[in-house]
Amino acid sequence: MKKLEIIIRPDKLETLKEILDECGCGGMTIMAVMGCGQQKGSVNQIKNMKVNINLLPKIQVNAVIKDEQVENTLLEINTKISSGTVGDGKVFVYDVDDAMRIRTGERGGKAI
Repeated sequence: MKKLEIIIRPDKLETLKEILDECGCGGMTIMAVMGCGQQKGSVNQIKNMKVNINLLPKIQVNAVIKDEQVENTLLEINTKISSGTVGDGKVFVYDVDDAMRIRTGERGGKAI
């Protein structure tokens, strides 16, 4: 199993939800976050004073999927989410050793 930590622009959330559903993802956790990378935020003029706003609103989605779904999911994310501009986001892929569904006690792939 792999955990995908996906950070995207807020307006791409519905597209990402569709991608994860099509790729067989059983569930996801979604958080509103702030961050910056190469985009570096923006500089605004407020009352004759320059203010550097270097944290931008993003959406972070965590999902656990089966190993065989990873490559197709990453390809779909790249194809459908990328606008080709700085700030599109990132996907981090982590190994998941085990999972347990609390309600039933199911473990491993059955839990996701």
